[in-house]
Amino acid sequence: MIKVGISQCLMGAKVRYDGGHKQNRFCKDVLSEVFDFVSLCPEVGIGLTTPRKTIRLVGDPKTPRAVLSDDIEQDFTDALEIFAEEREGLLAELSGYIFCKASPSCGVERVKVYRENGYAEKTGIGIFAARVRKLFPHLPLEEDGRLNDPLLRDSFIKRVYVYSEWQKINKSGLSTNNLFRFHARHKMTLLAHCQKTYRMLGPLVASANPGNLKIIANQYFGLLMQALAKVATRSNNTNVLMHLQGYLKNELSADDKAELTQSILGYRNGTEPILAPLALLKHHFRNFPNLYVEEQSFLEPYPKQLAIRVKMQ
Repeated sequence: MIKVGISQCLMGAKVRYDGGHKQNRFCKDVLSEVFDFVSLCPEVGIGLTTPRKTIRLVGDPKTPRAVLSDDIEQDFTDALEIFAEEREGLLAELSGYIFCKASPSCGVERVKVYRENGYAEKTGIGIFAARVRKLFPHLPLEEDGRLNDPLLRDSFIKRVYVYSEWQKINKSGLSTNNLFRFHARHKMTLLAHCQKTYRMLGPLVASANPGNLKIIANQYFGLLMQALAKVATRSNNTNVLMHLQGYLKNELSADDKAELTQSILGYRNGTEPILAPLALLKHHFRNFPNLYVEEQSFLEPYPKQLAIRVKMQ
């Protein structure tokens, strides 16, 4: 199974400052069926007890320090950063990471950073999370609370699977051929998330050769992951559905074409879920196979059992 990091408290471990946990049912009951979770609590990992006094971020939001709330002389910033660096090998095996929101060690965004006057700005990132991001800038990161949003959930899970596939390609040996195949497989998914990047990456991949492969591949993957971090809009999804419909233009009867078109338009107008036109497309492509379409990750970007698209309107 794909390895994904997760804040230990989200799996039900009582490691929080108050001796409690923040168990996330979606992670523990659903995602654990398809992901091999690696749970860490950096605060406990650096030797803090449970329960314990709270820590907070202070100073410049761009370079905050993690200190005890009632004693700024007790600074844990370096320890939290070292905790991440010492686990670089473990982190390199991960294909994503789910962090506990608002945590001064694990929050990915909008973490409170306190100024000297006591005013708090929600502009920070947890010390441990920031170091993980620096070590692995393309690793998909998300917070537990944001996973409640179906579109953000869709984006994160897609990125995890794409990242895992990229890891396997690099382990087996990157070549221009498997770069071309990787890009072809994810073209429709990319189009659903960012048309601008979709138009950029085709020429970029086409420029790859054995001499510049590593540079092009790194640039390509960084742009791809940035694009997939954007939610797939209804408009972009509709564009992809119509694009896929085009591969059936010479195969379907007039009635089948009309039914598929109405289903796609129903999704575009918000009267049908995306699963409706997807089901029709899959049905027709079973009857009229197309190798290029069959390989598109857009049709099945993650296991059906996650039921993520069921909640996408």
